[in-house]
Amino acid sequence: MPRNNNQNIRCSFCGKPQEMVKRIVAGPNAYICDECIAICNNIIEDEHYEDELGYEDLKSEDIPTPAEIKSILDEYVIRSRRC
Repeated sequence: MPRNNNQNIRCSFCGKPQEMVKRIVAGPNAYICDECIAICNNIIEDEHYEDELGYEDLKSEDIPTPAEIKSILDEYVIRSRRC
């Protein structure tokens, strides 16, 4: 995007002026800087990674209670000491 000193172009997300960033991409009535694009890419990558792990299928009723977790850990520790 060519720099136009007659306009005060700022990133619509972080508010940084074009002089403070490497590049600003223009869209319809909005601008986004390279730094905000990088942050967005990280968010999308993290969500994609979590989707691959199957977190979207995990429901709160599938998560054991703290008491259940303790019981499982106690069982493991007790069994480990007997071996």
